[in-house]
Amino acid sequence: MVRASSQFADETAGVVYIHSSPAAVCPHIEWALTSALAAPAKLRWTAQPADGHLRATSDWVGPVGTAARIAQSLRSWPMLRFEVTEDPSDGVDGERYSFVPDLGLWHGSTSANGDVTLGEMRLRTLLQASRELDEYSYDLATEIDRALGAPWDEDLEVYRYGTESGAEVTWLRRDVG
Repeated sequence: MVRASSQFADETAGVVYIHSSPAAVCPHIEWALTSALAAPAKLRWTAQPADGHLRATSDWVGPVGTAARIAQSLRSWPMLRFEVTEDPSDGVDGERYSFVPDLGLWHGSTSANGDVTLGEMRLRTLLQASRELDEYSYDLATEIDRALGAPWDEDLEVYRYGTESGAEVTWLRRDVG
């Protein structure tokens, strides 16, 4: 429920996708999620056919900004592949975080339908750099792809489809207020 004195939502929801984790790290991920959400995280881990590791998915409900806290805590393990989403809410854009070992952490704002959005200032900066830098050292299309998270999407695509039919989704909730 949004407080009458606030133009912004207090609560939102999202999803944590652990696409690939070694078995030994799984309990640590649950502890990190429990800490970030202030709610018990007991995930059901299933096989990840893409690389032989494990995967889990968890829906969550919590305060706006929770996705950033989750992503920050999960990036402590550089061998993971994960995504964290946060739905848009009143006065706040949605967000998506993606992590791939060779690329690091990517963050983007998302619209109501889940599209990654690039703001005016970000686009102006990319255009300005393309005008100022040597055409051989700067490729505008490549930089726009990076800003949209394309290299992360390319890497994660095989892991996204590695789901088992009937895999369980765990709901996590953090009370707000």
